[in-house]
Amino acid sequence: MRAVTNLTVHGIGEAARALERGEDATWVTVEQFEQVVDAVAGRPDVRLTFDDGNASDVEIALPRLVERGLRAEFFVLAGLLGEPGRLDADGVRELAGAGMRVGSHGWAHRDWRTLDGPQVAEEFTRSRTVLAGLAGAPVSRVAIPFGSYDRRVLRRLRMAGVTRVYTSDGGRARPGSWLQARNSLRHDLDGAWIGRVLDGRAPLARRAGKLGMRLYKRVR
Repeated sequence: MRAVTNLTVHGIGEAARALERGEDATWVTVEQFEQVVDAVAGRPDVRLTFDDGNASDVEIALPRLVERGLRAEFFVLAGLLGEPGRLDADGVRELAGAGMRVGSHGWAHRDWRTLDGPQVAEEFTRSRTVLAGLAGAPVSRVAIPFGSYDRRVLRRLRMAGVTRVYTSDGGRARPGSWLQARNSLRHDLDGAWIGRVLDGRAPLARRAGKLGMRLYKRVR
């Protein structure tokens, strides 16, 4: 397999909590989500991931994934478990029990470029320990909050023993790469968007711009 398309789902359906600024842009309807999972069923070149640990991961997404025989990776905010509209400990166990993979989105949805000393331990180590205890398996993969990273963040992740890092850079990725670009579902997605993203048909100028931004983030 030459390349894969990683998709990121945030929230589905009616939000059960107050959304952060701009978060509504990546919140999709149940019908839009079903369009996506129908389109990716049977495609080994597409991976589904979920960020933020929203209650809709279990209430809406999980039964539809199971129904279609799909597996996905759920990146959970360990420090926000049990808050209104979020997954709780039982929800994490339910995901793992259904054969889904659990990863870390950190502790409290902070920008990893701005962490102080104690926060580094929470975001990179404590979060994974808590989630591993619930999932019953090691948690060695992470998704970067807000897609915000630089070379210092990447160095800290390598030092922490993280085995795969998912970003929000857009575009396709090499299947085995340590750093994996992803494409976020958006509130205005339709069939044309799904086809364009899954088949990597972004205009050349846009692809070049995404590549340039990835390189900039890695060296800044």
